[in-house]
Amino acid sequence: MISLENKVAIVTGGSRGIGKAISLKLAQLGAKLVVSSSSGSEDVAKEIEAFGHKAITVQADVSKEEDVNKLISTALNTFGQIDILVNNAGITKDNLTMRLSEADWDKVMDVNLKGTFLCCKGVLKPMMKQRSGKIINMASIIGLIGNPGQVNYSASKAGMIALTKSIAKEIGSRNINVNAIAPGYIETDMTQKISDPVREELLKNIPLKRLGQAEDVANLAAFLASDQANYITGQVFVLDGGLTMTG
Repeated sequence: MISLENKVAIVTGGSRGIGKAISLKLAQLGAKLVVSSSSGSEDVAKEIEAFGHKAITVQADVSKEEDVNKLISTALNTFGQIDILVNNAGITKDNLTMRLSEADWDKVMDVNLKGTFLCCKGVLKPMMKQRSGKIINMASIIGLIGNPGQVNYSASKAGMIALTKSIAKEIGSRNINVNAIAPGYIETDMTQKISDPVREELLKNIPLKRLGQAEDVANLAAFLASDQANYITGQVFVLDGGLTMTG
């Protein structure tokens, strides 16, 4: 049984979808939660507190160092430690390369990749001081295989994977684990917009014949955040129902 009792977790982009599922799962396993989003996440905190666990919310734009510093300091001032960081905040601004604006390229890279870097950098000092920590970066299969119309998103997620491996090598000796999850198509607000014909065609290529659930991602994140994953670092866990399997 996984237990996260006496652990403190930060989840960025934790107000809805996969981030909300992860926040609730970590709390159910005993962790104290710091839930951040760019637009507020009070509803998630109320849900967590409803089943008897502590949670606070911080409104933060992870692409801004000032906001990230506020997020980290609030977590430390409230709970005194940071044991788990889940970098889930992310956006899309899709378009074909020839039509993609520089502004949309920059915005996606700022939130998805720069935001992950800033949050990782922010928690490293307290984690190194306590000589323990778990960092989980939410990548995507699109960062592994690419996708038409998503060059900015794909590049940001591929960069996140490289960032994960590099930081894992830098701080492994300090007993800090850094891993990435690369989800495939998960039932979220974004995938609900997929038309029925496109969904049917997509399901033909998924061996499990269904889209994933946010709970599937949350279960993996909880494992990676736990002591059961103490000897795992620098890895990318593909969670896609078999869509991208090779060999």
